[in-house]
Amino acid sequence: MDVAAQAPESIYLDLESSRDRAKLSDAEAFLSMHESKLVILDEIHRIPEIFQTLRGLIDAGRRRGQRTGRFLLLGSASLDLLRQSGESLAGRVAYLELTPLTVLEIEPESIDTLWVRGGFPDSFLATSEAESMSWREDMIRTYLERDIPQFGPRMPAETLRRFWTMLAHNQGGLHNAARIATSLEVSGQSVGRYTDLLVDLLLVRRLQPYLTNVGKRLVKSPRLYIRDSGLLHTLLDISCRDSLLGHPVVGGSWEGFVIENLVQAAPARTVAGFYRTSGGAEIDLVLELPGGERWVVEIKRGTATKPARGFHEACIDLSPARRLLVHGGVDNYPLGNDVQALGLRQLVTELTAL
Repeated sequence: MDVAAQAPESIYLDLESSRDRAKLSDAEAFLSMHESKLVILDEIHRIPEIFQTLRGLIDAGRRRGQRTGRFLLLGSASLDLLRQSGESLAGRVAYLELTPLTVLEIEPESIDTLWVRGGFPDSFLATSEAESMSWREDMIRTYLERDIPQFGPRMPAETLRRFWTMLAHNQGGLHNAARIATSLEVSGQSVGRYTDLLVDLLLVRRLQPYLTNVGKRLVKSPRLYIRDSGLLHTLLDISCRDSLLGHPVVGGSWEGFVIENLVQAAPARTVAGFYRTSGGAEIDLVLELPGGERWVVEIKRGTATKPARGFHEACIDLSPARRLLVHGGVDNYPLGNDVQALGLRQLVTELTAL
């Protein structure tokens, strides 16, 4: 059977284009004309008010037996954020986060390039470091001056960049809204709103503490990571691998890069967090897989390293099924105390296969 021949006809609307947005001035009438086609609405966050119309059309179609495959919605923000200003499509929509490139989508020898440049294709595939850096700088400027102001309270682009850069300097650190608020001369509540916005825009990952009843005092503040390592490096004016290796953020950068790849590769419904007690027991990443099995991950850039004492203490608390150390190389070897050292690509492959 010719699969291509079975694919439905489609129509594509780029909602960045005023011409395409004009077609939706009477959205119900226009979309009803194309009910036999797959309608692709790109940059859907530009007109979140269309969700109410989509809900009505979807429900009407369902009553006629058209249950799926009518609309493909693409955008630069989480659907949780869009639902705040649009009609809920609960029960009528499936979600898929399209991430930047991961280590399984590139050649194995290009992992360091992916780490330095990040996973946005135009940045990763640029012909030079300067071209890649320029593309990322333009992307950051676009977010600051045009995209972010659409979703949240007005904030000067310069102040917002300072806020974003402060998060970059503290990559992987515990979030301290009060300290940041003092530096920016804004309220702690404002910092909270700005943080929520960057999380909803898929620019920042808020890694929550893994809380379990172990009878110890646990750290309860989240850790924040700039999700794309290339954007992180641009915010810190790091243009190449040599500059990165000599920068104080190198450890946090590698940690965030590894966490992003592992969380994306983990099965659906995996709970990801970190573990830290006031006594010094600490694990960089805890993955509670569907079914409750725990994997714990120590992250080190060097290839000749061992877990810290706090890692072993935390393992006693959590009794994980697997104890892993991800390093910057490709070798796989035991470290004692049931700890297995391995490269990032291998662990991503194992998680993807679950």
